[in-house]
Amino acid sequence: MAPRSPARRRAAHLGPQRRRPLVLDAAARLFIARGFAGTSMEMIAEAAGVTRPVIYDCYPSKAALFEALLKREEQRLLEELVRSVPAEPNLVDTQALLAQGFTALLQAAAAAPDSWRLLFLSQHGSDPAVAGRIAEGRELVTERIGRLAEMVLSGHGLSQDVERLSRLVAYVLVGQGEAAVRLMLTGPDRWEPRELGELLGRMTAPAERVLSEG
Repeated sequence: MAPRSPARRRAAHLGPQRRRPLVLDAAARLFIARGFAGTSMEMIAEAAGVTRPVIYDCYPSKAALFEALLKREEQRLLEELVRSVPAEPNLVDTQALLAQGFTALLQAAAAAPDSWRLLFLSQHGSDPAVAGRIAEGRELVTERIGRLAEMVLSGHGLSQDVERLSRLVAYVLVGQGEAAVRLMLTGPDRWEPRELGELLGRMTAPAERVLSEG
């Protein structure tokens, strides 16, 4: 007679409200390792140490679970992004200001790499509603950077078309920041946040002179 496989130990009854964060933690590891398509609700249940009905009590579908996970991680990232934008810009040394902002962003990404990996994963065809929320968060950060750029450009004597140019600067900086995070977390070379942040500061600072010269 073949030996019986050990029964799965029954998880303590927590109720959906208390169980959801644990389910999201288990699902996050699987989504990062296997992608959205390669992860099933059965796998998530196994990783969380519960049965599939327990998972479905928490979330009605894999898409709903993934959206809830992104919403949680997106909020964390947005808070970090906003903190990486200095409230009081250094109007004297633009290079130092840029290096400070890039370094703060990269340090935040290094502290929460899985949150950023999930964000990158979501950009590959998840749910339009999720993509819309991420775009809104990016727009909030871009707007704040644009206000800082306007202060810097005005402080250096630029008076013509400042608002439009500031928006351009903001979109460029946000794009560079996201690309730098992706490089640091998934690229083939090892980069330290301060090293990469200071290099980006030196690379982007000359743009101020270009804009001032018109």
